Amino acid sequence: MTEIQTSRRSFLKTSAAVTGGLLMAVNLPGTLGQAMAAGTVSTPNAWVHIADDNSITILSAHSEMGQGVHTSMPMLVAEELNVDLSQIKVVDAPPGAAYVNALLGAQITGGSTSVRGSWEKLRVAGAQVREMLVSAAAAEWNVDRAQIKADKGMLIGPNGKKATYGAMAAAASKLPVPEKPAIKDPKDFRIVGKRTKRLDTPAKTNGTAEFGIDVKLPGMVYATIVQCPVIGGKVKNFDGAQAKAMPGVQAVVQVSDGVAVVADSWWRAKKAAEKLSIQWDEGAVASISDASMLEGNRAAAKSGKVIPIIASKGDVAKAIGGAAKVLEAEYITPMQSHSPLEPMNFTAHVQGNKALLIGPTQFQQGAHGAVAGALGLKPEDVTLKTTYLGGGFGRRLELDFVVQAAEISKAVGKPVKLVWTREEDMTHDYYRPMGVNNVKAGLDASGMPVGVHFKVTSQSITQRAFGLPKETLDPFMAEAAVTGYNVPNTQHDLVIHDTGFRVGYWRAVSHSMNAFANESFVDEMAKAAGQDPYAYRMKMLESKPRYANVLKLAAEKAGWGKPVAAGRARGIALMEGYDSYMAQVAEVSLNKDGSVKVHKVTVAADVGHMVNPDTVEAQLQSSIIFGMGAVLKHQITMNKGRVQETNYNTYEPVRMYEAPQIDIVLVKSTEKPGGIGEPGTAVAAPAIANAVAALTGKRVRRLPLTADAIRQA
Repeated sequence: MTEIQTSRRSFLKTSAAVTGGLLMAVNLPGTLGQAMAAGTVSTPNAWVHIADDNSITILSAHSEMGQGVHTSMPMLVAEELNVDLSQIKVVDAPPGAAYVNALLGAQITGGSTSVRGSWEKLRVAGAQVREMLVSAAAAEWNVDRAQIKADKGMLIGPNGKKATYGAMAAAASKLPVPEKPAIKDPKDFRIVGKRTKRLDTPAKTNGTAEFGIDVKLPGMVYATIVQCPVIGGKVKNFDGAQAKAMPGVQAVVQVSDGVAVVADSWWRAKKAAEKLSIQWDEGAVASISDASMLEGNRAAAKSGKVIPIIASKGDVAKAIGGAAKVLEAEYITPMQSHSPLEPMNFTAHVQGNKALLIGPTQFQQGAHGAVAGALGLKPEDVTLKTTYLGGGFGRRLELDFVVQAAEISKAVGKPVKLVWTREEDMTHDYYRPMGVNNVKAGLDASGMPVGVHFKVTSQSITQRAFGLPKETLDPFMAEAAVTGYNVPNTQHDLVIHDTGFRVGYWRAVSHSMNAFANESFVDEMAKAAGQDPYAYRMKMLESKPRYANVLKLAAEKAGWGKPVAAGRARGIALMEGYDSYMAQVAEVSLNKDGSVKVHKVTVAADVGHMVNPDTVEAQLQSSIIFGMGAVLKHQITMNKGRVQETNYNTYEPVRMYEAPQIDIVLVKSTEKPGGIGEPGTAVAAPAIANAVAALTGKRVRRLPLTADAIRQA
């Protein structure tokens, strides 16, 4: 899949240029001063800031939404700077070219790219500052650089000479930045690769951590918004008189996406919004339903323009046509909502030609630029500060709620905190698109595949979000479409079908659709061949050591082939995603009502060189739970353009009592780091589906895998 991975960046370019070096001066409004205890700040480069009191601040270009970047990013810098993590404070970087994610072409947190994209860049940044500090001390003391050691915030020279990093920071910041400083051999790491407690845990435990919903500004008012029940619909006219007469209400404002109510408390704004009388122009999607969307996808799969995902291998049609047995299956994945626990919110203060934005975003440059464009401001007159995110999963890549907050603030002339209701959040998402996967294979006399044809039909998120030209391969639709198995003849195709409904990047993006289809189908092939699903996979992984190793480790750890308790069964699945290799074994039973009970998930993961194994484990645990919701419970349905799931009672999350035992095997590796925040979500679906098929003898090919779905299979 190398061809796909290397092309992703071209689809996500923004007006910000990716820089090869590091900026020597960065405007840090409202962030750096808060982080520093005292003293004058020196800025050796865009990532490391040292004050003369020897306090060190490291900037994170990636939003912290639970994945641990406020620990892993500082670990990379601290390793080369030779300081303990306890000496470091972390703040979020402002919008800026220096903080562009080179893997995505913009200042974006997503795609499990934080560690992958920072692995070398931040180590170089730490090494640059270390070398500059040593050079400054050498010049100050008139000694050779080789005689100076930089360690734990101290510069130590000959004849008892000592100085803190802070004492040399000002002089160091005036020196040329070394382009290629020596970075450590991993065998010499003291911090990277060690289990490390997260730096943000104390603040999140004692309540001092600031999430978007916690923001307060002097004179701030509160807003909520009512949007058209059909996404994309607009206000025809409205009567806000009753709402405006409610206690505490200060204004009723029409903005681009609907009508906002502003009050002296959010609850008052919310209650007043219930009194609005609005007539809507429901727009172009008022007639669609999930049934019509599925019908459209199926029709497109048969007759739509086919885009090759990769070049075909061999002659697939001939191989399947001459096979001893032919298998064919259709797999359907429904729309999914992001539904983070913290609903969409942002705080804005627009004063004249200046705007201050504070809140949770995964796309700093996008939020900054969207508000500047919407309000007609110069980019330099817009200041953005990122808070902690109470969940993101891709939803906070979008900019609608940020622009709304700015528009409302401009209208009322005060700082405004906009908070959506849960219902607005769930019914006005950018949903994971519906997917239809068609897979066909020919098996030889021994039951092994001689040809496989894979086709995915779905909607292109990248066309909507970044203007990808139509009939162009969207690599974010092709993730996990190509497996690691050795099959002599293969063909992988994509059909893009625009349903008209708005869609967005959802945790693991198309891995979650394509891995479900591919790995379910491998199990179906194994059954048709009369072979064990684990052994069947291993036969197709010759010369694929990383795939084979995680599959073997997961099977051994789970006790594959050994008896399970009565009424239980196991399923196995394998995938590479974001340069990480992962196998999962799920052990399941059925509850009395026929629903699925997941007792244990065993996962073996090779994520390359790990920065913080503790975070890797936590990410695996969270992604598996997230994936369980998608495979067992969740789907977004529509009627007349209206989303039917409106809150957690109809889109129920996995509860604590439903969480399985999760056993994790982490492969020690010297390979480059892979991404870990998302792949586990995708592998959970086929592992659980395969276990249910083994238990019941019924193959459910349309998610979610509910009791009714099993009964009807």
